Amino acid sequence: MRIIKAKDYSDMSRKAANILGAQVILKPDSVLGLATGSSPIGAYRRLVEGYNKGDLDFSSVFTVNLDEYCGLGADSPQSYRYFMNVNLFDHVNIKKENTHVPNGLESDAEKECARYEALIDRFSGIDMQLLGIGHNGHIGFNEPGAAFETLTHRVALTESTIAANRRFFDREEEVPRWAYTMGIRSIMRAARILIIVSGKEKAPIVKEAFSGAVTPKVPASALQLHGSVTLVGDEDALSLL
Repeated sequence: MRIIKAKDYSDMSRKAANILGAQVILKPDSVLGLATGSSPIGAYRRLVEGYNKGDLDFSSVFTVNLDEYCGLGADSPQSYRYFMNVNLFDHVNIKKENTHVPNGLESDAEKECARYEALIDRFSGIDMQLLGIGHNGHIGFNEPGAAFETLTHRVALTESTIAANRRFFDREEEVPRWAYTMGIRSIMRAARILIIVSGKEKAPIVKEAFSGAVTPKVPASALQLHGSVTLVGDEDALSLL
């Protein structure tokens, strides 16, 4: 694992965007696995800046997102498809038909998970997978205890994850209780993995995930077994390593 220390969130975002941008430059038809949440917003903003400067061309890029809430459509402001449009896709020259997010409105979980996993297979895998890490060590929506061999699946969200997502909704009862997510196995099949983390509150789980035991109790610990992982974190997040 390669560890890159950043000064703060802004510096972390710049370094992460540089890595993602280099991937696109070196392989214009890259398949990027993308994440949502607060961690990657700064990196996406930097990628948009790179596109506006003429340094980046997304016209041949394909993307597959990690996850989506069950029950939310693309037009819902809380959906991850909406998040990606607002923070990246609407501001660069990527073809919308080349961007993929699980269909949160598909009620047949087996059908949707099989469709999404087949999509990844058709791409012959993901060139670079971007990840964040939750306070409990989840990656995507793979919660503690998730088997490492799982592919894309529907998962019941833990109370801690529901509480963390509460700030994005008007009322607690509006927070979805289920989500579609790539499994640990799906993530581990990516050629390269880039994980970003910031803030002192993440320091304990960063230490546990990347210098502790490899265990399903800490889903991100599986990344210790991957051959090409880059961790970009600010000083606070890496302070216990």
